[in-house]
Amino acid sequence: MLSKSEFKKEKYCVDDLREIVRILREPGGCPWDAQQSHKSVRRDLLEEAYEVADAIDTDDKTALCEELGDLLLQVFFHARISEEDKDFTLDDVADGICKKLILRHPHVFGDVKADTAEQVLDNWDAIKRDEKSQKTYTDTLESVPRAFPALMRAAKVQKRAAKAGFDWDNADDAFKKLPEELAEFSEAVQLNDQAKIEEEFGDLLFAAVNVSRFYKIDAEASLASATDKFMSRFKAVEQKVIESGRDMKELSLEELDTIWDEVKASKSN
Repeated sequence: MLSKSEFKKEKYCVDDLREIVRILREPGGCPWDAQQSHKSVRRDLLEEAYEVADAIDTDDKTALCEELGDLLLQVFFHARISEEDKDFTLDDVADGICKKLILRHPHVFGDVKADTAEQVLDNWDAIKRDEKSQKTYTDTLESVPRAFPALMRAAKVQKRAAKAGFDWDNADDAFKKLPEELAEFSEAVQLNDQAKIEEEFGDLLFAAVNVSRFYKIDAEASLASATDKFMSRFKAVEQKVIESGRDMKELSLEELDTIWDEVKASKSN
């Protein structure tokens, strides 16, 4: 067992991480770590997961290794808190996921036949519904975590509703809903009804996600890409303004828009 006096090693393993977290949390360890709860480090868990995703997106293997370590720390940290509260242990976490993997892969660990990825997913969904006692399609919708990013949650809810046959027949039908929702949003804006404006804007976004699903677009990733594109063009606009010896605030919106169009045209070529 790793003690405080023996923490320096040439190479560490998973068991060492478990012991280090225990030391940090126990009396005489780290005052900050000892004060944390599931809720206080909830945001840290989310941030680490996103940093893992960013390392994957940038294909940075070194960063991916590091960020997976940070994410693994969060798992060990939460498990340690629960162990101290006598709720469950890290071994219980491992036991649960092992049992789940074996149960949901009957084509590997049982006699069920599944030759395609689609068959695997169908089996997975059926087993999951039975496992979680989801008797209705509504149960499957309500099981989508509210903590998901809104666009991701909308797409997942729509996908599960589609399994019940509640879906547009094709992309064109889904697309026709966009101008309808845009008109309702515009009407709410004209009425200056803030609550209605927010409601109709949500409906507009939900309809847009529906369209993205039919065109096999990841709405979350697509918006992230659009934001990156905006930042890149904004940077180019600012650079042109700086080169002219001025500050962006000194230019009118029309002047900035003209430069924006120039940048957009140059990046399209």
